[in-house]
Amino acid sequence: MAARIKAVDTYDGKFDLTKEAEGTLTALLSSEVFCKQVVKETQQPDGTQVEYTGILFQPVPWSPTTKKGMPQEFEKYHADPDYVMINIPPNFMFKAKVFKPSRLCAIYRKL
Repeated sequence: MAARIKAVDTYDGKFDLTKEAEGTLTALLSSEVFCKQVVKETQQPDGTQVEYTGILFQPVPWSPTTKKGMPQEFEKYHADPDYVMINIPPNFMFKAKVFKPSRLCAIYRKL
C-alpha cells in the first residue's frame, strides 16, 4: 500500500520571543561583522552593505497560500531586490536561548 502525502492548506507561523531573546538576537544580527558575513554569503556585489531590519519570521511548509516557504506578509521582501533574507545561524538561536521555534529567518535591507 502506497503512503499518501497530505498537503498542508495553511500553517500558523506565529511565535513569541522573550525580550531577552529578542535583544540578544538583535545584537547578534546587527553586529558589523555579521552584516559583512551576510553580504558575503548572499553573494552581494562588492561595496554592498546591509542592515538588520528587526524583522524575523518562521519558515513555513509550502502550501497553496505560502508558496515561498514564508508567511504571505513577508513575500514582498522576497521579491524586492533591496532586501535579503537569511536563516538565523543555529549558534545565534542557542545564544539567545530560542528553542521554539527551532528555525527563524531574518530580513536585511541593502544600503
